[in-house]
Amino acid sequence: MTDPDVREAVPHQRHGLAQSLEGASLKVPFRLKVALVWAVIFGLMAVAFSRSGFDVAWMVDKIPAIVRGIWVTILFSVIAITVATVLAILGALGRISTNPIAYGISGFYTSFFRGTPLIVQLFLWYLALPQLAIGLLPEPYAAWFIWPAQVAGVVGIAFNYGAYMTEIFRSGIEAVPHGQAEAADALGMSYGQRMRRVILPQAARIVIPPTGNEFIAMIKDTALIGLLGTTLLWADPFRMAQLTGKADFRNLEALIIAAFVYWGLTAIFSFFQRKLESRMSRGYVRTVLKTS
Repeated sequence: MTDPDVREAVPHQRHGLAQSLEGASLKVPFRLKVALVWAVIFGLMAVAFSRSGFDVAWMVDKIPAIVRGIWVTILFSVIAITVATVLAILGALGRISTNPIAYGISGFYTSFFRGTPLIVQLFLWYLALPQLAIGLLPEPYAAWFIWPAQVAGVVGIAFNYGAYMTEIFRSGIEAVPHGQAEAADALGMSYGQRMRRVILPQAARIVIPPTGNEFIAMIKDTALIGLLGTTLLWADPFRMAQLTGKADFRNLEALIIAAFVYWGLTAIFSFFQRKLESRMSRGYVRTVLKTS
């Protein structure tokens, strides 16, 4: 074979090798590739963790104490998302209302609670509200607004998330075709009947998936309630990590455990969120029928 023939054969060989490698790559499932990437990341994290000098024995011993606070996080989140949903419905109805009082109150509500930091709002509920009540109300009634840290925290998170969810609900209501409201009016329904029987049930399909995302974010933000100084009975994983870490001077190790606890909770509820979105999209996602 002459030299020009050799030079001409080399590119063909390289092209054939590239094609074979590409074909071999295509045979590997995508999920397996992702799993390998995650395995590498966890391996690097394990190496970095082992060389950082953490007290692993202490962490293993304190995991049950910190994980024990998960029920507090879930309870706070469930109560807060329930209250936030009610506030969001009322706020959304106010935002689409032609009544200036309802529109003004809902506009102020969303503007204030979306425009100020959540941690500031929590301290306002816990510290400023009792002071305002004492200054404005008689003593027996002022005592109604002196709340424990966990109550003030849950109310603060509910009002904050309710403001964000107001826009979600408003968008969901406005996404319902106008013909549905016109049909309800033609049937002689009142405004309340139209909303309860026609508009809100259809809007629910739109707002439930993003509401699930808000719930997942809320799970993490409930950790801020611990900054108000909750008691040991109402200590979530973050608060438990603070207490156990300070007691043994292992603050960083305790916070790492708490971080993995919240990460695990987020992963679990994200899985159910995907299932919920898949279920809610049935009948609305177009599928292509395969023909033989």
